Amino acid sequence: MTINGRHVALAAQAMITSATGRACGYGSVPAPNAQPTGANLPYSVLYELGQDSNGPAFGDMHGDARVLLQVTSAAASAELASALADRVRAGFLGRTASGWALPITPASGVVIDRDLDQDDGTSVAGSVYSYVQRFALTVTTVD
Repeated sequence: MTINGRHVALAAQAMITSATGRACGYGSVPAPNAQPTGANLPYSVLYELGQDSNGPAFGDMHGDARVLLQVTSAAASAELASALADRVRAGFLGRTASGWALPITPASGVVIDRDLDQDDGTSVAGSVYSYVQRFALTVTTVD
């Protein structure tokens, strides 16, 4: 069985929205009617960057994948972009005594590990500041 990257991305998108309280688009600026804030700055955009798979042992239907996701936090100032990126990072990596602070629950697997793969920081284009981060999720299949 393989990992469905779209399911993982949709689960991560829901977590980002919960962690930040702002809309998160999937591959583009959030739709104007996206909850909770639409396309109003600040917002995040999630991109799928592919995955590496680890095949199961012979006779075992379970497999793992390392799924790469990029999150671009966009805002009207560098400070706001950085603050939004901090909330995204806390959503992906925040822990409690019992595990991850915010769940990422894809329909086709279970997230068993999360890492910050790359943190590119802030840049500006026109009057929009962006902060780019890349996260790696290790996902395993379930029956």
